[in-house]
Amino acid sequence: MAFDGTWKIDRNENYEKFMEAMGINVMKRKLGAHDNLKITIQQDGNKFTVKESSNFRTIDIEFTLGVNFEYSLADGTELTGSWNMEGNKLVGTFTRKDNGKVLTAYREIVGEELVQVIYVYKGVFLLVWLRLVIHGDNTANQLL
Repeated sequence: MAFDGTWKIDRNENYEKFMEAMGINVMKRKLGAHDNLKITIQQDGNKFTVKESSNFRTIDIEFTLGVNFEYSLADGTELTGSWNMEGNKLVGTFTRKDNGKVLTAYREIVGEELVQVIYVYKGVFLLVWLRLVIHGDNTANQLL
């Protein structure tokens, strides 16, 4: 599947504003700026397994398209929502449990990059990921 692989953050836009809009305190925002986040995505039909690995935590997330699930951000913010496929885009709609505010995320493969745009109640945040490994391709493993 197109999203399968291991991805590493290459660049972002509005990261500080995004973290501020999410209510993350200054100290955690500064630490988050050096998070070194990688994600590994595996898709099997409508089921996804995503492993998030960073300087602060490693978690495995399993979800099925269209089915609500719970998720916690690295700062402990709890969300509930689901991912859906719209054309070639993964679209996630999540609600914060503490204040009911909605966050919408779009993931799309553009060329060799995974582009993620997140809309929060106070702005837009962009992440661009570079694929390090395509599952089944061991030649790229030295990049990890």
